[in-house]
Amino acid sequence: MSNNQQYPQYDQPYDPYGQQQAQQQYDYEAPQTQQWQAQTWDTQVQPAPAAAPAAQAYLPPQGQDQQHQQQQWSYEARPQPEPQQPQPVAEPVAQAAAEPAAEPAYGPATVTGNTRVTDAQRARAEGRSPVIEPGMQPAGLTALLGLLLAGGAAIGSYALVIPLLILQAVTAAGWFRLNGMWPARQGIALAFMGGVVADVALLAAGREHGPAAILGTLGVWVLLTLVLQLRSHASPDERMYGLMATVASAALAIVATGHLAAEPDAVSVGAIAVAAAIVARALPLPTPASVVVSLLAAAGAGIAVGGMTGLGANGALLGLGAGVCALVGHRAASYDYPSRFVHMTAGVALPLAAAAPAVYVLGRAFA
Repeated sequence: MSNNQQYPQYDQPYDPYGQQQAQQQYDYEAPQTQQWQAQTWDTQVQPAPAAAPAAQAYLPPQGQDQQHQQQQWSYEARPQPEPQQPQPVAEPVAQAAAEPAAEPAYGPATVTGNTRVTDAQRARAEGRSPVIEPGMQPAGLTALLGLLLAGGAAIGSYALVIPLLILQAVTAAGWFRLNGMWPARQGIALAFMGGVVADVALLAAGREHGPAAILGTLGVWVLLTLVLQLRSHASPDERMYGLMATVASAALAIVATGHLAAEPDAVSVGAIAVAAAIVARALPLPTPASVVVSLLAAAGAGIAVGGMTGLGANGALLGLGAGVCALVGHRAASYDYPSRFVHMTAGVALPLAAAAPAVYVLGRAFA
């Protein structure tokens, strides 16, 4: 900047023309300085002024003219803030979603709930079988209960009632749990009471009136279950599902009374045959081979026990029939990835309960 463009100094004499010229010069330079001060949208496209390096702002003063010039350069050399574009205000939902990032991630919320693929559905999708067999421990309990039934039948009808009541209680609880209905205390109690009433009716009417006592109790219990379900406040689908589960559970508990109506020798042969078949079925063999071995074991047990009773060789047929029914009950307790509770209830009781009709019918035929 030349000397004639300097700003007027306060220690110089009053010069109206010089003051006016300096004021005009100041007015002429002010817009240029303000052009770089303003935060406008044009600062990005205009060429940057040839400013001195920022380090010159710290040079010592070398006179008033140079001091003023250094101040002006220092001011212009400062980095001007670029215009800020309007930022959208963060929504509360986005801030809330970003805050719990450090916490464990959970699945997204849905209206119908997070659907879960069951083990059985995954097994079917992968081509595997959804059936899990109870195993050796439930098979051992089935064998123990079968021995108790055989011993009670050899002693007498009232001695047979004790293991029969255990069988009916475990059958009622296992069937409800097998159908996924738990807790279902009223339904289990109702099904178990059906078995108790059938036992009492049969003991009162006698073994010769066994079918009438069993079928009569079954008819009354179906009607009673229907009335109780109609009084329920659940949805129609739930009431129908509960009705079917209760009727089936009560029917199995009542049908198990067939052991009490059958001939004592037939009960002994059938119970031992079921025990042998279920233990053989629990052996680690391929399924076809395991089924064949279990049926042969049931027939062999029937022959052995039949020889000790009055059935003789007919015990093989009775044992084979009881073994077939026992495998059906065993398969029902193995369906669709059942829980350990199902294995320890339905897996124990269903083979013996399902074999009761065969024991009664074949025992009467061979007597």
